[in-house]
Amino acid sequence: MEEILNGIDVSEHQGLIDWKKASSDGVQFAMLRCGYGRYESQKDIRFEQNYHGAKEAGIPVGAYLFSYATDNDMALQEAENCLSIIEGKQFEFPISYDVELSSQARLGSYALTAMVNTFCEKVESAGYYVSLYSSLDFVKNHFDMEKLKRYDLWLALWSSQLSYADGVGMWQHSSIGNIDGISGYVDLNKAYRDYPKIIKRAGLNGYQKLSGSSPVPTAGKKLNLVNAPLYSFSKAQNPSVYVNGTYYLYDGKPVNGRYRITNRPSSVEKRPMFVYVTGWIDGDAVNN
Repeated sequence: MEEILNGIDVSEHQGLIDWKKASSDGVQFAMLRCGYGRYESQKDIRFEQNYHGAKEAGIPVGAYLFSYATDNDMALQEAENCLSIIEGKQFEFPISYDVELSSQARLGSYALTAMVNTFCEKVESAGYYVSLYSSLDFVKNHFDMEKLKRYDLWLALWSSQLSYADGVGMWQHSSIGNIDGISGYVDLNKAYRDYPKIIKRAGLNGYQKLSGSSPVPTAGKKLNLVNAPLYSFSKAQNPSVYVNGTYYLYDGKPVNGRYRITNRPSSVEKRPMFVYVTGWIDGDAVNN
């Protein structure tokens, strides 16, 4: 994969950061912890300072929430807490759900995957580009990644080489980075997608859709498809099959220039999403 940008992720544990020095030292993006858990009191005490400091230094930012959830209700509360914290701000990188605790691994693949979907669907439905942060162990042994593949993966794998690339949008490759303006070690990351371009073009993360773009179609729009490529997830390079006939827009929300479709009107916007979505089609097929 082509490396696009080098960045960091930070929380209150890094203390006061000189963002201008960090920018001069080559930091091209930053993922900021907005909070941890489901309570208002668990907002990261440095989040506001980090957000404004990075913005003033011209560093694009995303945000992440560290999860303690062990069921769907807790995951939904964490999503609501995350949305409350980031409300009114603009992010050029994804809003990520950080799932990595051993107590969560013990839930089993079905329950853990459903929990992640609960958080991600809630945040995505509010107009944000969502990703999942976790380790290679979780990805291989604890998630059902087939049901999570529509979300980009921010993979924690501290190594000199990225040995797993399926769906990886960002790679946290070190926990012992040294960056000017930051006291002590900091996590280092690489981004493999042009998130600022993708997010701004789609009108997500607090941005308005770029002028001149086609209007966003609405959920339930009837589509008559003729030999249309159908993709298994939004960033798939090759179509799974080609489809013909009548389909419906699942939610009318573009992701990476593609839209979810379903094969019956009664399935529009029905949850859980992975049960009712047939697949993804290109925006050109929607607007034709």
